[in-house]
Amino acid sequence: MTQTLFPRPIAHRGLHDKAAGVIENSATAFEAAIAGNFAIECDVQLTADGVPVVFHDDSMERLIGLPGAVADAGSAQVTTTPLLGSTAGDCPQTFAAFLAQIAGRTLLQIELKQQRDAAGTQTLARTVAEGLATYAGPVTVESFDPTLLTAIRAHGFTGPRGIITYGYDKPEWNGKLTAAQRFALRHLLHWPQTLFDFISCHDEALELPAIKFWRALGKPVTAWTIRTQSQADTARPHADQIVFEGFDPA
Repeated sequence: MTQTLFPRPIAHRGLHDKAAGVIENSATAFEAAIAGNFAIECDVQLTADGVPVVFHDDSMERLIGLPGAVADAGSAQVTTTPLLGSTAGDCPQTFAAFLAQIAGRTLLQIELKQQRDAAGTQTLARTVAEGLATYAGPVTVESFDPTLLTAIRAHGFTGPRGIITYGYDKPEWNGKLTAAQRFALRHLLHWPQTLFDFISCHDEALELPAIKFWRALGKPVTAWTIRTQSQADTARPHADQIVFEGFDPA
């Protein structure tokens, strides 16, 4: 399939290398991705004071060594605490600082992390949409949560929006989702509400009927998270681009 939405491989959380002191979702990792001519995937969370920050985990412990959740911490605390292992002393960035750093130099695939409640969902969608309203550069947003896709559209974002999906058949989803929820997400039955523009799919689920159906209709599919060339070679016939880490797919 020929498509132009994702012309280059997408560096998962930037081009990070923990062994070399380049930590995921850091300014240094993002610069490395740009230098390699890659697109950037990143994650956006909401702090207790309603500020979107570029950070993957719900908890702060793994990445900045603090107890508690990002959602319970102030943005000043999160963004002034160095990322563990960063040789450059990188700290997590606000979403605004991240956009200022990238400044349109490469495509962004921005994951909106699921929030605790409807108020958080609306605040994250609104603040990210506001940040992107004046951003001059190629950008897409995506989420596992269909309600975030509808919310960010309602708050004025008109760019490409993608649903992140999975097979939802593994034990890790037990207790997190009902059987009906897993079925609806697996089969992308939220389409009438989300009107997604692309699909971001776990590579193990690329051959699900719903993924093949929407790709045949022209919806681009990105495959995550690809960590070896062999994995990339297996995924590429079923996807339009890969989201990668740990090797050079160029």
